[in-house]
Amino acid sequence: MLCRHPAPRQRWGEAELTLDVLNSLLENRHSCRAFLPDPVPQDHIEQIVTSAARVPSWCNAQPWQVHITSGAETDRFRQALRHEAETGTPAPDLPFPSGYSGVYQDRRRACGWALYKAVGVEKGDRAASARQMMENYALFGAPHCAIVTSPAELGPYGAMDCGGFVTAFTLAAQALGVASIPQAAVAAYAPFLRRYFQVPEDRLILCAISFGYPDQAHPANGFRTDRAGLDEIVRWHG
Repeated sequence: MLCRHPAPRQRWGEAELTLDVLNSLLENRHSCRAFLPDPVPQDHIEQIVTSAARVPSWCNAQPWQVHITSGAETDRFRQALRHEAETGTPAPDLPFPSGYSGVYQDRRRACGWALYKAVGVEKGDRAASARQMMENYALFGAPHCAIVTSPAELGPYGAMDCGGFVTAFTLAAQALGVASIPQAAVAAYAPFLRRYFQVPEDRLILCAISFGYPDQAHPANGFRTDRAGLDEIVRWHG
């Protein structure tokens, strides 16, 4: 007879931790592309960062550092970033993908067309798609932005550790009702970001995370992406 073990439960203070709780956060989190102007309380931002910093890292190096904007400083940064995107030349610290092929191209296109359909951009309307792309540099109207950096000497593994930090940041935010969107597009202008935030030359600029409360009525937040099944993810051995 097959013995089925009940899912293990852990308690942290008064909260019960289960896989269902985690899955609920994962399923409800999405990349928010329209925010309300309302600021997130400082103590909530501190809780989000504190929780994100609990993720594992190689040799416990904890390579992540973040520059976080709020209030008028976010608006000042938004204006400067948009001007840089309109007049400057992309120069990311990490090389962007050399291409997308096969299923990766299919998924990329599906996401893009779902967004365009939601906001009313017709296929072939390059001007409208360019305007939507520029929303990246307006931070989608978010009241806060975090710029994530890692020591250059730690190379790809430092960046990989920071990927865990970014994921945990978005989930911790979701747990507090705060929406977010990690943005590689912002990191394309790494020299500008380095000057703007006075980031030392020995740190890589990896990405931005725009965050705040979601504008639920905005059409850009009206679609969701699919996820691949186990048969596409796992190759079982034994």
